[in-house]
Amino acid sequence: MTEADQQPLSLDTAAARTLATTTKTVPQTLEDSPRWLLRMLPWVDVAAGVYRVNRRLTYPVGGGRVSFSNTGARFRVVPPSLAELPALHGLAGDPVLDTLAGRFEQREYDRGDTIVAAGIPAGELLLVARGRATRLQSGAYGDPVVLGSLADGDHAGSEPPAEGAVWPHTLRAGTPCTVLALPWAEVRAVAEQSPALRAALDRHRAVASRRRNKYGEAAIVTAAGHRGEPVLPGTFADYDPGPREYVMSVSQTVLRLHTRVSDLFNEPIDQKQEQIRLTVAAIREAQERELVVNRDFGLLHQADPRQRVQTRTGPPSPDDLDELLCRRKKSRFFLAHPRAIAAFHRECNARGVYPDSVELHGSRLTAWRGVPLLPCDKIPISRTGTSSIIVVRTGQDDQGVVGLRPADVRDQVEPGLSVAFTGIDARAIASYQVSAYYSAAVLVPDALGVLEGVELNAQVKE
Repeated sequence: MTEADQQPLSLDTAAARTLATTTKTVPQTLEDSPRWLLRMLPWVDVAAGVYRVNRRLTYPVGGGRVSFSNTGARFRVVPPSLAELPALHGLAGDPVLDTLAGRFEQREYDRGDTIVAAGIPAGELLLVARGRATRLQSGAYGDPVVLGSLADGDHAGSEPPAEGAVWPHTLRAGTPCTVLALPWAEVRAVAEQSPALRAALDRHRAVASRRRNKYGEAAIVTAAGHRGEPVLPGTFADYDPGPREYVMSVSQTVLRLHTRVSDLFNEPIDQKQEQIRLTVAAIREAQERELVVNRDFGLLHQADPRQRVQTRTGPPSPDDLDELLCRRKKSRFFLAHPRAIAAFHRECNARGVYPDSVELHGSRLTAWRGVPLLPCDKIPISRTGTSSIIVVRTGQDDQGVVGLRPADVRDQVEPGLSVAFTGIDARAIASYQVSAYYSAAVLVPDALGVLEGVELNAQVKE
């Protein structure tokens, strides 16, 4: 081949690109998620920065979970957490809890072992330190009926038993379990030496004797079905003297942009607007994360202990979601990690069950009983591969869960979010403070439920 034959016959594409323009995208990001929780929560504009939830007076106190520390296989109760028990409520920080914590006896059970049997005398406080136990009761025809499960930190026999009381149900280990037991006789013996504990037990007995409705609220006494002219009962609706107040939380950052960039490199895409757009998206991601996991107002931590449900077998099953739904009316949506939704699909496939699907905001989503399962990657996954599924009733009119945001903020660009110019420094760098103010309130306890101990990994079939 001659040298002339090697000469190009037309303009090379690499050289041509020096005269050509390009079509550009705006910056893309992996962090941006659908943020379903922010979209689905009804938002209440709070004028004063504080939102107070007034409720009727409710008598039950405590009932939360107990915490444990361990050295190897030896478990010990964290003493202040004993104040979560109804009878010991209000004693956090009192040295008597250290005394009680040291008197628990540790017991080990294998899967299938009976921890307590229905009908035997009730006289012990039981704390599940590790594993899962199933509550069973004899059905109408003698078959065992599953009432629910207890897991790490849950307790049974937490009410001081009356004389002659027996266990109403059987407690059986569903997995290898470690249980800490304390006879109530020992609690009463310690109370003889502790005025604070004695006063707490007396106070609990007094509260237990007060008239209340099935939800634990101070009863409004009424008469019904009577004839003639009987004397009608007098009553009133008592209010909670210490209502919960929610103060706005905030997610903030300072965005910095050199003026040389915004002056010289601003076409065809506005550099300032793109920097703000990406920063606002990151702020909104942080906002949704806080609404889920914040220990003060996050949904995972606001759920009432009576609205926390353990899975029956580990993976999330249709039975588990039914249990969540039956505990409240007008459930609006489930919130679950995408891997939890995948685990639910596996359980449905194994049973030959086909979940519903709904269209929401242009997206096709899995639903159960008509309630959509919204993916949320902000729900944490534990080291053991378990997560939680949240179910929510929303709205003030339905006494549900509401999002809170300020009615108006300075330099607002979106509801509850501001971008404020804070000046240019000596290096010609412009700064913008990006702030989002928010919180979430649960108006009544049954508006929010949580399914806990959701196993995400597929079980091996042998």
